[in-house]
This record gives sequence, structure tokens and C-alpha cells, in this order.
Amino acid sequence: VTTRLMARTQRNKATAHHLGLLKARLAKLRRELITPKGGTGAATGEGFDVAKTGDARIGFVGFPSVGKSTLLSNLAGVYSEVAAYEFTTLTTVPGVIRYKGAKIQLLDLPGIIEGAKDGKGRGRQVIAVARTCNLILIVLDVLKPLGHKKLIEHELEGFGIRLNKQPPNIGYKRKDKGGINFTATCAQTELDGETVKSILAEYKIHNADITLRSDSTADDLIDMVEGNRVYIPCIYVLNKIDQISIEELDIIYKVPHCVPISAHHRWNFDDLLERMWDYLQLVRIYTKPKGQLPDYTSPVVLPDDHTAVEDFCLKIHKNLIKELKYALVWGSSVKHNPQKVGKDHVMEDEDVIQLVKK
Repeated sequence: VTTRLMARTQRNKATAHHLGLLKARLAKLRRELITPKGGTGAATGEGFDVAKTGDARIGFVGFPSVGKSTLLSNLAGVYSEVAAYEFTTLTTVPGVIRYKGAKIQLLDLPGIIEGAKDGKGRGRQVIAVARTCNLILIVLDVLKPLGHKKLIEHELEGFGIRLNKQPPNIGYKRKDKGGINFTATCAQTELDGETVKSILAEYKIHNADITLRSDSTADDLIDMVEGNRVYIPCIYVLNKIDQISIEELDIIYKVPHCVPISAHHRWNFDDLLERMWDYLQLVRIYTKPKGQLPDYTSPVVLPDDHTAVEDFCLKIHKNLIKELKYALVWGSSVKHNPQKVGKDHVMEDEDVIQLVKK
């Protein structure tokens, strides 16, 4: 009913307030669908989830029969059943590849269909596993219409996954008293004090500080209040390019976040792997035992936003940080080679580190 109301409502300044309210109501109803009342529901990736291994996790999402299993088999050398009928893959099939010294886990997920976010075709469990990935590869058939891309995005968005987006720059703090304090540090095209108050009232929030630091929409504010959104980078993999012409391929290459491949013939895999590495934003740190050469074969791999010496120690063992006296670092993050640093020093890709204990 709410979606029908939204479709019927004209979009202008006078109705923005009303539309914001409807969006909030819809988001609330969706959340109740995702997490059913009465404890844990079927929204957990039960039966589909695989133990997390390696430095990063990549999930293949797409409609049935687009070549996800062929891609996994040819990338990771793991056998995932392939056949000429839809829904050949019924559970998650994991595989591991080593790339630039990092161990990356690949997950071949069962195909999803329209209405997956509402539980059709066990779609909820599939998307619940996709939520735990560091990168999502949406595999599309190049011969099928591009509308499929929109459909899959819609299914994932409906489950609280935001693709290739940054969290909204909104300050939000709940209080015990004092009403709604609304401040905007830049001009807003959609939100005003009244709309913000009505959206928060829908969530029964009557005392909070809200600071908008960028031009935000009602959806951004709802995402902030809900607090259960995950922001995941995404690459669109257009498979089966062996069946189209060179001219069509040139057009496809101009689409942002897009990599054309042929999983069957193993075409353009190097470009795909390189793009995957860029989107994962991983940093490699090499270790150097005292009096020996650095070990360049097996780096310690850290995510881009946690590259301090302290994070490095915690990755190896949680007690190591207590024994640390200082560290010696060689590389682009220091002025001198080697440089004596403390636990707060932030390292860069391919730095070399030697730990000195107390």
C-alpha cells in the first residue's frame, strides 16, 4: 500500500515532507520483514554460510545460469557443478585464490530471483551471506537485458546492502531530553527541519542531535537511523563476451564498475583480478626477522583503514602488543630507512617491519 501511495504522489517541494514519511514507514516495514519477530529468523545465512578464511571474501551474486560456477571453477580451480539447467548450485561453494601474496576467499552463491529479498527461492539466506563479503561481484549475462542489473541492485538494496556508496555524512546522537536539534552545515535540497522531525517521529525518536554535513536525502537519514546498513564495493562482471562483436565490447568497456569476461574461455581474467585487488583496498606488510632478509613470499595483509603497527600486532597475536617495545619500519610511510616507530604509526603498502620486544 505504501509503495502505491508513493507512486501516486507528485514529487515537489510541498510533498517532500509526506514522501519522507512514507519512505521511513516503508523502511520500518522492510526491517520487520528482514528480522521476523520471535528471536532469530530465517534471515541468517543458515545452511549457506561458510567459515571465513583468508584476508578478504568475495561473493558472486547473479541470476541463475549466468556463469558464476564456471567463473569460480576457472578462477580458483574448485569444482562447482555446472549444467544446462537453472539452479544447479544449491548451496554456497567456496574457493580460495592467492593473488599478490594475499589469500582471497571466493564464494559461489546460489542464483537469486526477483523477490529474493522477500524470501523467494531462499533468496534471504543468499543475500545474508552476501552481506558478510568485502566485495560483491554481480555476474551478468551480456546477452540478457541490462534491466537485470537494476533488478539485482534492487534486491540487495532492499536487504540493507549499499553498493559502491560511502556511509552518509550525517552526525546522529540520541539524547534523553532536549527535543530534536537540527543543524545543516551546507545547503539542503531535500531535507528540512520539519521533514527530519517527522522521519524521526516515525521511529519514535523525539530527542536527538542531527548534523547534516553534506546534501543528504531522506533515504540517507533513514539509513543512518536504521544503523544496519552495510556499504560494500561492487564490480559488475559481464560474462559470455565470446558471443558478441568487438564494437559491442567497446561500448560495454565504458560502463563504470564493469569488467567484461568470458568465464568459459578464461578471457580477461587478469583485468578482473587487478580490478578486484583495487576494490578490496588491501595493504601488504612484509616481516623481517632480526639479522635476516625480509620474507617477501607471505605478507601480512591488512585492510586499508587499519594499517597501524598495533593492528599489525593484533593480526598476528593479541598478546604481542603487550610485549612490543618499538618497531623498525622500512618503506614509503617513513622518512628514514629504517625508522624507529611506536604502535600508532600508520604503514603503507609493501612496507617492511621488524618488531623489537621488551
